[in-house]
Amino acid sequence: MDLHYDGKVVLVTAASKGLGKASAMALAREGARVIISSRSQEALAKAAEEIEQQTGQKVLAIPADVSKPEDVKRLFDEVKKVSDQLFGLVCNAGGPPAGSFMSFTDDDWQRAFETNLLSVVRLVRASVPLMEANGGRIVAIASSSVKVPIPGLILSNTMRAGVQGLMKTLSIELAEKGILVNTVCPGRIATDRLRALDESRAQREGKTLEEVQQESLKDIPLKRYGEPHEFGQLVAYLLSPANTYLTGSTYMVDGGMVKAL
Repeated sequence: MDLHYDGKVVLVTAASKGLGKASAMALAREGARVIISSRSQEALAKAAEEIEQQTGQKVLAIPADVSKPEDVKRLFDEVKKVSDQLFGLVCNAGGPPAGSFMSFTDDDWQRAFETNLLSVVRLVRASVPLMEANGGRIVAIASSSVKVPIPGLILSNTMRAGVQGLMKTLSIELAEKGILVNTVCPGRIATDRLRALDESRAQREGKTLEEVQQESLKDIPLKRYGEPHEFGQLVAYLLSPANTYLTGSTYMVDGGMVKAL
């Protein structure tokens, strides 16, 4: 399917690994001019090289910590050197730590807020002026917890739900500018983050990693974890010029795991 990117500029944050990297890879394969960002310059450079090798597309890598307002400003200063128009934005950030309500301090809550919710606010605010002349697309990566909270992930459950509410509201406010806004939520996708969560659960419950994974598969109708590229393909479509009418929606990439309507 031709998604008609034709060199349009797209920015993906937290793209050095996992779902961000998979999204950037899918976008590059479809002909987007991809800019990737993450905190680690070394990991970012490695990801850019891998995407270029697999897609034949040049990738620009700009290190930034999206939880810091000065980094977001610097990131967009660099983006503007590439183009005064940004067609697509993928808002992504690493998930906050696992734990129960009473285990977290105010600092933990503030850090999760800055990283996983306020970062989306800042990224979108900086992007809109670069999109409003010719329209654009914004996708926020959240979590299946926006439908069904995940035990032990209270920080993520809270911030991801906030992102979903923000994106739904933005889809209404930005429609007149031709900017389409959606949220994409991973279920159990085989990333380093998911493996770390499974390992933490295994240790907490006195089980092996394999036992935890097999228990999780019972809740997935397709009986397997998803692959990152399967997630990235949906992001690439929603961000593309081929998407002309999908906005304000939340999409689950979960193999049927979430049973909520």
